[in-house]
Amino acid sequence: MQANRNLFDEIGYQFKQGTMTTRLIIANFSVFLVIQLIYTFLRLMQVNDGFWSRLTENLFTLDTHILGFILKPWGLFTSIFAHFSVLHILMNMLFLYFSGQFFESIFDRKRLWYTYVFGGIFGGLLEILAHLTFPALQSTPTVVVGASGSIMAIFTALAFYSPNTTVQLFGVFPVKIYIVALLFLVNDIIGLGSNDSTAHFAHLGGALFGVLSIQNLYSSNNVVNVLYNVFGKFNFSFLKRKEKLKPMRGGKKTDEAYNMDKKERQQRIDAILDKISKSGYEALTKEEKAFLFDQSKRS
Repeated sequence: MQANRNLFDEIGYQFKQGTMTTRLIIANFSVFLVIQLIYTFLRLMQVNDGFWSRLTENLFTLDTHILGFILKPWGLFTSIFAHFSVLHILMNMLFLYFSGQFFESIFDRKRLWYTYVFGGIFGGLLEILAHLTFPALQSTPTVVVGASGSIMAIFTALAFYSPNTTVQLFGVFPVKIYIVALLFLVNDIIGLGSNDSTAHFAHLGGALFGVLSIQNLYSSNNVVNVLYNVFGKFNFSFLKRKEKLKPMRGGKKTDEAYNMDKKERQQRIDAILDKISKSGYEALTKEEKAFLFDQSKRS
């Protein structure tokens, strides 16, 4: 943090100029703060008619009952940024921080955004479909809230793209990333139909989207690339990189030069990623780590 920026300035700066991972974390904490301020105000005012509590839940949760979903479809989007407990948001944001930073070092901020949002939406839709299909899930109404499905999409995409990458489990034990992903998937499969208040189908839906998102990665048929084409016409300024163009000898880059540069950068990323898979992140040189960090800020 620079000395001439206070905390609020820094948060604003990070939201405008930081990585997409940072922006997503700030968005999640902002929604969490709004929810908690509403509940705090209700407690202080001793408002117990339930109207404002229900309104808050209706705004920020996904109703898996088909009629509830039809009446409140926005929950598909708002629920993936909403958390109602401190432990829930801390665990999810910790997971998002590490997986998101790694994701951006390989791909870019746009792909992270689309994977997060549509992975969460896909997970929510699968949860609704499951409640329509299986009698065991129809007995009690359920709402879905939290970024878990979105994060599962990100993490599973990483695991399937680079399965042999070594991660530090609990910060201590070196484990291949695909093993961690399998443990999460098995846990969700085992939990299906249980009464543990966890939206396991939303997790599995997010994971499925993550797998699909890295299939035929550079093809126009790739699910994320299709979403680019559909929604790319909208001016999502927060997806664009804000930085000055560096002067180049000979003027602007031609399309051929740009594509060649992009191809060379991708080849270097693949080589570094292969090194991580074989020897772990700590085996990288300072220059290689700096290169990955720089790529995480490119759009």
